[in-house]
Amino acid sequence: MNSTITQTRNVPLCGDYDVVVCGGGPSGVMAAIAAARGGARTAIVERYGFFGGMATAGLVAPISVFNYNGRRIIDGLPWEFVSRMAEVGGAEEEKPLGNITFAPEIYKLTAQRMLLEAGVKLYLHSYITDCIKDSGNRITHIVMEGKSGARAISGRVFVDATGDADLGALAGVPMQVRKGELQPASLIFMLGGADTDNLPMIRHSRQGVNYVDLDMRKVLTELRETMHIPVFGGPWYCGVLAKGIVLVNITRLNVDMTDTDAATDAECTLHEHAALFASLMKKHIPAFADSFLLATAPQTGVRETRHLLGAHVLTGEEYLGCVKFEDTVSRGCHPVDIHSAGSTRQRCEFMKDAGFVPYRSLYTPSFPNYLVAGRALSADPVAFASLRVQASCMGTGQAAGAAAALSVKNGVDVDKVDIEALRGILLDFGANLDN
Repeated sequence: MNSTITQTRNVPLCGDYDVVVCGGGPSGVMAAIAAARGGARTAIVERYGFFGGMATAGLVAPISVFNYNGRRIIDGLPWEFVSRMAEVGGAEEEKPLGNITFAPEIYKLTAQRMLLEAGVKLYLHSYITDCIKDSGNRITHIVMEGKSGARAISGRVFVDATGDADLGALAGVPMQVRKGELQPASLIFMLGGADTDNLPMIRHSRQGVNYVDLDMRKVLTELRETMHIPVFGGPWYCGVLAKGIVLVNITRLNVDMTDTDAATDAECTLHEHAALFASLMKKHIPAFADSFLLATAPQTGVRETRHLLGAHVLTGEEYLGCVKFEDTVSRGCHPVDIHSAGSTRQRCEFMKDAGFVPYRSLYTPSFPNYLVAGRALSADPVAFASLRVQASCMGTGQAAGAAAALSVKNGVDVDKVDIEALRGILLDFGANLDN
């Protein structure tokens, strides 16, 4: 059906804030804490009843990568968050690379505690469905839906940390034109009853190593010759700090997860794939002989959807070449990791050193109070393929939140923020911007 309906309604306004962060994943949590610590009246809107995004709703682990070439690259609030988890036994650093094995429930609780301690107003179970902007493309309100119906909040600066640039899409923010296929989506599943003492490659601690289970990959490749085996990646395994429990990253599907119907089909397909791969691993890997499918992630993990067309599109040449920018506000050191959506191939290119992210990749001049944090930043496919991971997203979240608060404090558009002042705030947080 192509018919439409027209709906007119009055939406109650339930809050007014300096900074509104949309999305409570790794970048959104950092953005909200940074904005609140910067003195801004801050709210965060999250569709689930908990925080963590891909880390907790997607069960994507480990949190990678914090360290490179013997030094901390992603630092400040992100590392404070990791340290807080570790204090209560919910995180463990895999030295020297600085991948973080974590307990998902401790992640949720730590994020909640730090947000509340910073004075952030939480709007959980709230899905952003619309926004209002003025004639100058300044966003004034967002509309969110939940069990209480539609409600609106107003703000002076909005940080889009949805991962898919959902607020930007609603507002008409310019996005990059897609060239080629998107990186595939993956449904992470959890196995219980695993022999974690003898499971191959459950650690991710050595620089320059792709921790793929080559034995299982060989088995699956051979099985594809005689039976229908879906396209797969890895497989990669990660613990959750509990004996016998393993997260498995193996499923892979070519889908645009911003298309609701396609996403629905993908969830159904990937649950079938997860069950199949769990049974094959039980049959062919001794460490999984007594394993069972304990859970699948609440949502499919998304690698790539929309990309902001920002004031600067960070290129792979700049990023891999470690070009320093006057407006550097974050870093990245994960390998350039490009998964093929239609095959089992993967491009994994390790960096010589950590790259730099300019502030100009977090905004577009035509929208004066809109910032992006996380994987929707303005970057080409190569730079993006490194910066899309959680530690890097935390870093850009920290930067976007600090910039939003500074924009409000000085009464300027986001593209007019004093860069030296912004960098000073980030350095005070503990961020590594230069070394």
